[in-house]
Amino acid sequence: MATPTPLYLVDASLYVFRAWHSMPNEFHDADGWPTNAVHGFARFLLELLDRARPQHIAVAFDEALDSCFRNALYPAYKANREPAPEELKRQFGHCKALCAALGLATLAHGEYEADDLIGSAAWALRPHGFRAVIVSADKDLSQLLGEHDEQWDFARGQRWGAAGVFERHGVHAHQIADYLALTGDAIDNIPGVPGIGAKTAAALLGHFGTLDALLARVDEVPFLRLRGAAAAAARLRQHREQALLSRRLATIALDAPLGDLSLRFARASADAAALAGLCEALRFGPMTRRRLHQAAGLDFAASPLPA
Repeated sequence: MATPTPLYLVDASLYVFRAWHSMPNEFHDADGWPTNAVHGFARFLLELLDRARPQHIAVAFDEALDSCFRNALYPAYKANREPAPEELKRQFGHCKALCAALGLATLAHGEYEADDLIGSAAWALRPHGFRAVIVSADKDLSQLLGEHDEQWDFARGQRWGAAGVFERHGVHAHQIADYLALTGDAIDNIPGVPGIGAKTAAALLGHFGTLDALLARVDEVPFLRLRGAAAAAARLRQHREQALLSRRLATIALDAPLGDLSLRFARASADAAALAGLCEALRFGPMTRRRLHQAAGLDFAASPLPA
């Protein structure tokens, strides 16, 4: 059997937000708007392209900020997050344009989050001889890992496959959504079952295997050698429907529309004019401009920065 071809699937929002919070606010575009997040994202992207040399890659962006299908299921989903300021929204657009100028496929949809687009791409291309390399530190995405897939926390330089999920979280890759159904997720405002933490959730799933089996056999829980077992059983009975809803919120969709898959996200030729225009508008320095052109396989002639 042929070795599966790696398909790099990048969770762009994680790296844009990280740059927004970590890069100094001293970079501005030609109109005076801040560009610190674009600078940081460009550095990340250049390092990724240099280290991985991907032949197939897609960069997923979040556009379903309050229009995701999960909001219809649970209006409070991610309602704890402050809306992105206009300065950051503009930079997301620049980051997406930068990917396109470099010849990288971008994924975005008004009803599906980046996780769903990544999951759908991994699922759709697996039968065609591809394995996913998911570039993200987000534990939610670990549920997507199949036999040959990997997750890559780029900033920490850590990579793991499906077998490594248990070492990190105490549950298997296919149990991640059930695990989050029990623990909840404060970042996404997923409620879970109040009072059930990570260790208890892992122990329950280790014994019962699935959330469905746990709820069907909840009367057995008080007899487990588990601290607070009786209280956990009571909470599971009281919050049964909330646990099931939480699992729906935590489960990554595998059927998001992806458009034309005929090229299988193969790197395309860079758009030299678009890249040069972005470099000018974003006031990138000569070194960043040179690196971007090199990454795109384009010749670069240094020109003086605008005053």
